[in-house]
Amino acid sequence: MARRNKTFRNDFRHFFGRGLAILLPSVLTLWLLWQAFSFLLKNVAEPINTGLRAGTVWAVPIFVDDERPPKWFIVTEEQIRARLATGGATPADPEVVQTAEERRSAVIKQIRRDRLRDFWQDQWYLQILGLFIAVLLIYLAGLLLGNIVGRQLYLRLEKLIARIPGFKQVYPHVKQVVDLVLGEKPMAFNTVVIVEYPIKDAWTLGFLTGESFKAIDEIAGGDVVSVFVPTSPTPFTGFVINLRKDLVHIVKIPVDEALRFVITGGILTPEKVRAAQAKGVGVLGPGSEGEGAPPDGSAG
Repeated sequence: MARRNKTFRNDFRHFFGRGLAILLPSVLTLWLLWQAFSFLLKNVAEPINTGLRAGTVWAVPIFVDDERPPKWFIVTEEQIRARLATGGATPADPEVVQTAEERRSAVIKQIRRDRLRDFWQDQWYLQILGLFIAVLLIYLAGLLLGNIVGRQLYLRLEKLIARIPGFKQVYPHVKQVVDLVLGEKPMAFNTVVIVEYPIKDAWTLGFLTGESFKAIDEIAGGDVVSVFVPTSPTPFTGFVINLRKDLVHIVKIPVDEALRFVITGGILTPEKVRAAQAKGVGVLGPGSEGEGAPPDGSAG
């Protein structure tokens, strides 16, 4: 009986782990995509939607026939009295004195804004309208600033903005990071290298970022390049080392595979290593598979 309980426990753990390994990557991917979409919806689309709703409330009385207004625009006397009874449209500044007509007008606008917001949130296509407009505006900005006249105007505006105290200390660094990731020049992290660091016979994965300072060349006795060494599990919190070109070895590893290798702490190994492990050969060679593990059946 005890043996059966142990077997069931081991089988349950095995199949549960297998199911988790199959489902977890998909679930995590969907969760990350949803979080990214929610962030854009809240911080990009919603502010634009708020402006669109305010403009709609203002424009409807001007451009829409009074006999056929939209449902959210119609406000009843009962709704006005209920909102006034709860202190609606009360000015934040107690020194401001509102007449009864001003309060009534403010309450009507407030009710219309609230009803339009509720209607807006019930229509999924209206919720993403702000996101679509943001994408369109960014595209138009890139189109207009891509020509000579637009670029010159942008450079002049950038110089004026860069003179603002506080702004000028932050803006250049943010611009460099954005240009690195989204600029028209090729991204710096496009070459994977290995260097003998931090001690002899210890090889570290890194990314070639470019030429280093000339002052370092003179001290090192040759042309020096800078190498970004990522750290696990967040590769963008790594550090930079300067090495002579002859000490840097370029390896034919895709950047995305190298990043996965670093992020997972080396768990996601290259295909040939995984193939060897599938054949029962350990990472350190024949006989190394399972080294240090207790013999089968000895685990509690």
